Amino acid sequence: MSLPVNVNLQDKVVVITGGAAVLCAEFGRVLAACGARVALLDLDREAAERHAAEICRHGGAAIGLGANVLDKASLQTAAQQVLTLLGPCDLLINGAGGNRPKGSTDKEFYETGDLADAEVLSFFDLDQKDIEFVFNLNFLGTLLATQVFAQQMLSRSGCAIINISSMNAFRPLTKIPAYSGAKAAVSNFTQWLAVHFSRQHIRVNALAPGFFLTPQNQHLLVDQHSGAPTARAQQILDHTPMGRFGKVADLTGSLLWLASEAASGFVNGVVIPIDGGFAAYSGV
Repeated sequence: MSLPVNVNLQDKVVVITGGAAVLCAEFGRVLAACGARVALLDLDREAAERHAAEICRHGGAAIGLGANVLDKASLQTAAQQVLTLLGPCDLLINGAGGNRPKGSTDKEFYETGDLADAEVLSFFDLDQKDIEFVFNLNFLGTLLATQVFAQQMLSRSGCAIINISSMNAFRPLTKIPAYSGAKAAVSNFTQWLAVHFSRQHIRVNALAPGFFLTPQNQHLLVDQHSGAPTARAQQILDHTPMGRFGKVADLTGSLLWLASEAASGFVNGVVIPIDGGFAAYSGV
């Protein structure tokens, strides 16, 4: 595997929640290529195991485990398995997250009559349970996983936590208030944790990806017939100074930098936007 930077993570134990998702599975491959022993945790245990097996086929060390980041008992079971099979966690990547359609509005702007239109999902129609799910998955899932795995880091040197926030935490997108708010909470929590664990020498930072074209969002960003960007995708590209979507490889350099004590040992409490300049661009 070609790596953007070479860091030595030999025998470090890395736990990745949401480990079967596209970005996090790639994180696992990259970290394993640097010598880490990787545990991929996901609600879809079989998918996590498949990704772990692929890492092992390429000479890395990895296991796939089933875990629900909203169930502390499930996380504790996984933590014991990690401890038994790999050793105590040195690096936790809180990658589990996502959105739900009923936590999003249909329109960017509220228009007169939307509330009475049964065909329009307006701000007033947002579903409480779906909003709660989005907040819980992104924020509470990060908090609970940290409660469980950070215990294995206490009184040990060289440990770190990397949360996955979003550029939505800097500049909320239209239509997705629940997801934007939840990721803003993750960013704030990252700073809080960095201070709270500083005396334990546990660094806590976050990556804030912009728009990355993946199988999960391709139907939203690419017209399935023409292959051209959808209207919303074109808006994104028009407001991204670099004029393109991100690739997984665009994240790995920052990931490895934050993962390495030698490279970023005095970096603590930062949220790094990796968005092609989207959050910096005012549109004029």
